[in-house]
Amino acid sequence: MNSKHSGGIIVNIYVLLKRTFDTEEKITLSNGKINEEGAEFIINPYDEYAVEEAIQIRDAQGGEVTVVSVGNEEAEKQLRTALAMGADKAVLINIEDDVENGDQFTTSKVLAEYLKDKEVDLIIAGNVAIDGGSGQVGPRVAELLNIPYVTTITDLNIAGTTVSVTRDVEGDSETIETTLPLLVTAQQGLNEPRYPSLPGIMKAKKKPLEELELDDLDLEEDDVEAKTKTIEIFLPPTKEAGKVLSGDISAQVGELVQLLRSEAKVI
Repeated sequence: MNSKHSGGIIVNIYVLLKRTFDTEEKITLSNGKINEEGAEFIINPYDEYAVEEAIQIRDAQGGEVTVVSVGNEEAEKQLRTALAMGADKAVLINIEDDVENGDQFTTSKVLAEYLKDKEVDLIIAGNVAIDGGSGQVGPRVAELLNIPYVTTITDLNIAGTTVSVTRDVEGDSETIETTLPLLVTAQQGLNEPRYPSLPGIMKAKKKPLEELELDDLDLEEDDVEAKTKTIEIFLPPTKEAGKVLSGDISAQVGELVQLLRSEAKVI
């Protein structure tokens, strides 16, 4: 829609970004954990939609886009990529030395603590992280900040402080009207994320990237201790090779029924 971001008063847009491993690459386990040395890391794909949407709104209405990530210093690379796409500032909240095993509660608490005294107009997060798949962080942050939120959005229209949002609901769509400040989570179909340009990459090197720790947010380790515990991480079983049936049709049907009964045990 051409009116997508018209007539608003957006000033401060924050994007919640996660560094995650590329599920298109081979993943190996070592001592019950994902082997990071052999893994490729990227911006969580759904967060790319969030970054793109924030940039489009900023370009149409003015304001500033700040990308925020909770993790370790390795996430700087993904934040620089977001800056190269067009974000204005980045913030890395490094909890590596303070938190051994965080979860969605940990991340949400840290993000909310950072955002609580900021002048927030709009927060955009990815709908879900492809590694954990919980979809909890965005809604948890909104709850902690006591602002409205809409998940799995595929369209966003802003007019003043009024926001019309279309969200994906099990293959159908639902339109919701709400107000700023607001948190939304981005779904595939919201936009087409841009690739960083060479000028964008060069500019990103000079854009501010602030690094904070728990102490800077007046948080103690106990304040963000995980509420869940990972029991086991394992790879899915290797798929067995398929079988090619031979013979005439009646013979193939007979063999198929036998296989479904004896091996697949579905009949």
